Amino acid sequence: MLEKLINKFKSYELQARISQISRNIKQKNLTYLSCEKIINIEECLQDLKQNSVSGICLEAGIALGGSAIIIASLMPENANFHGYDVFEMIPPPSDQDDEKSKARYEIIKNGESKGINGKDIYYGYIENLYEQVVKNFESLGLKVDGKKISLHKGLFENTMYFTSTNSVAFAHIDCDWYEPVRLCLERIYPVLSIKGYLVLDDYNDYGECKKAVDEFLITHQNIVIIKSQGNLVLQRKSA
Repeated sequence: MLEKLINKFKSYELQARISQISRNIKQKNLTYLSCEKIINIEECLQDLKQNSVSGICLEAGIALGGSAIIIASLMPENANFHGYDVFEMIPPPSDQDDEKSKARYEIIKNGESKGINGKDIYYGYIENLYEQVVKNFESLGLKVDGKKISLHKGLFENTMYFTSTNSVAFAHIDCDWYEPVRLCLERIYPVLSIKGYLVLDDYNDYGECKKAVDEFLITHQNIVIIKSQGNLVLQRKSA
């Protein structure tokens, strides 16, 4: 009984710490993220503002658009947002992924996956998901105009490209499996701003996401772990 009361108090405390836009997102059932994970994202975005870190803010793995809307709403004023997703059924894991990942994909593929809170339809089953995400942005006062806010439909390897003139201040990587996580890290790192952030949603949830990140960290010692509870928060400390 005491443990339940403590957990309930902790839940209320975390809800009180997130922004109003994040509360709205949670109320609309537009994100799977816990309040703890949202707080980590919000603190990163606030730090970017305080330290005038320049660059775009992006998300890889949009789902219903909830966390993307949070990022686009709270990012520095001079930043632009870019979101990347297939906007349909999630691609399958590869041979690099563990049995947990493969079992999860089988549930999704067989139409058995539950939506947020176990009530709504799973986002991967929604027809015209891209259009629905655009509507979700608009319902919270944001316009996907291809300038300030852009959404890129397709596999990451076909859509996520940066030039030497680009810089990334913040990236939320929420794509579950080994290969897409590794690809995102490889493509974002060369243009990641000093003091910029990488947030890995699935680091503590899927073993091969953790493997991809751990391999990356071994060869990139200028990237340091800021937080590891909830999601994994990384920051670039030097060139």
